[in-house]
Amino acid sequence: MSDDAYTDRCQAQLVERLRARLAAEMPGGGEVIETHISRVLLAGDCAYKFKKPVRLGFLDFSTLERRRHFAEEELRLNRRLAARLYLGVLPVTGTPAAPRLGGDGPPLDYVVQMRRFPQQALLTRRALTPEVTDALAERIAAFHGALSAADPETRLGAPDQVLAQMLENIRMIRDAIAPQPALAARLDRLERWTGRRFAELAPVFEARWRDGAIRECHGDLHRGNIAVLDGEPVIFDCIEFDPAFRWIDTMSELAFLLMDLEHAGELAQARRLLHGYLLLTGDYAGLAVLRPYLVYRALVRAKVTAIGAAQHHHGDASLEAGLRGYVQRALALTHAPAPRLVILCGLSGSGKTSLAAALSERLPLIHIRSDVERKRLFGLPPLARAGAAPAAGIYAPNAGERTYRRLLALAGSIIGAGHGVLVDATFLAAAWRRAFLDLAHRLGCPFDILALDAPPMLLRRRVARRLAADTDASDADLAVLSHQLAGREPLSAAERSHAVFIDSRGPCALDALVRTLSD
Repeated sequence: MSDDAYTDRCQAQLVERLRARLAAEMPGGGEVIETHISRVLLAGDCAYKFKKPVRLGFLDFSTLERRRHFAEEELRLNRRLAARLYLGVLPVTGTPAAPRLGGDGPPLDYVVQMRRFPQQALLTRRALTPEVTDALAERIAAFHGALSAADPETRLGAPDQVLAQMLENIRMIRDAIAPQPALAARLDRLERWTGRRFAELAPVFEARWRDGAIRECHGDLHRGNIAVLDGEPVIFDCIEFDPAFRWIDTMSELAFLLMDLEHAGELAQARRLLHGYLLLTGDYAGLAVLRPYLVYRALVRAKVTAIGAAQHHHGDASLEAGLRGYVQRALALTHAPAPRLVILCGLSGSGKTSLAAALSERLPLIHIRSDVERKRLFGLPPLARAGAAPAAGIYAPNAGERTYRRLLALAGSIIGAGHGVLVDATFLAAAWRRAFLDLAHRLGCPFDILALDAPPMLLRRRVARRLAADTDASDADLAVLSHQLAGREPLSAAERSHAVFIDSRGPCALDALVRTLSD
């Protein structure tokens, strides 16, 4: 059958005949899942993915050869993150009236053969747990860290290309929907905001491109492309049809999942994912472009939904509601809460990191931690053991000064990027507390000190228990704690006016603290 004769309707009939045949031959056969660009036939232990013979503004599967090529690309690319799911590429042979998977003879079409998994495993069908969130942060950070940066000569991920993609999304939404004045007005506002914000951040986008942030990513990292199998997140179904959509800023990749989680009401897990990723990668510079990428990703979902609505001839009320929801999400994301600077001070074992982690899921604050940034300065991973002698190695006095200077610089850049920040360190010296207060004054943002304390005996028990568990970034041992107890400087009267004192012998009144920091 010629490419011109093989229409989307022809493929639908072919898939239906295969479905009926497989349903009769094996248990669990006979279900078809359809999207705007593919059909997935579920049969037995496998799933067979057909690419629709369509030509859209952003992809072209209209010929048999192109479908074969992109099936092979899908296999290659997805084996990076989901090798356990992607089995191979098979021809569909036989005749249109009696098709079969594999075999000899002229191919009618091609399918990607995958290992089937329960649909309940998808993140769209289940709540995201902290454990899976942390595993996702590790998986995505490791994936991005292993990728090579794009060659600038290819222009992939260049700032002008990024802006063109952002604006093309809006144009495609306009073209796909029926005339709706209110929706059109929102799209106009988003177009103006995108152009203005991109111009303001042009040097940052340029630096990201030149400094290696553009990598061959997944490209379509949302909840519907993540399954939890045997307790572990498996990321599948990356973008194969256009390199420009996967050679992207790693922060654009992360933004897709963050936006999708927030849109689904999983804001705490979105924040946990962001903090876990930043802790592992140290890519705080990417926060400057995070908001434009969040808006862009909401509009990507709006575009996909608009195309689906157009394919249903605008008759699907749920799709049209989804479209409006994503456009509204994009508009909401253009507004950032005013940043504030919060420091946590207290001895080792006082509970600073646990409190910071809980607060950073409840409030728009980026958690940065001295134990992690100190190791990053010395080229060590966050959980590496470096020895905790209080006056030697990475804990020598000059190393401590370098660490606080790094925290100060990071806090300034994060606030400058429009995000609040939560700095987790002992802050034993008044001079460093003053330096952060001065930074807040210079930047014109609220400043808070969370001062944690507990009896020395309890602190010693906690430190010993943490060292035995060996699961935390802190190297502090009992000798370090004794050194801290002897050397801490009390808060001054001026500092106390910014302070919230927390007795950390028991659980913190978290709701009350969140309200205080939200004022």
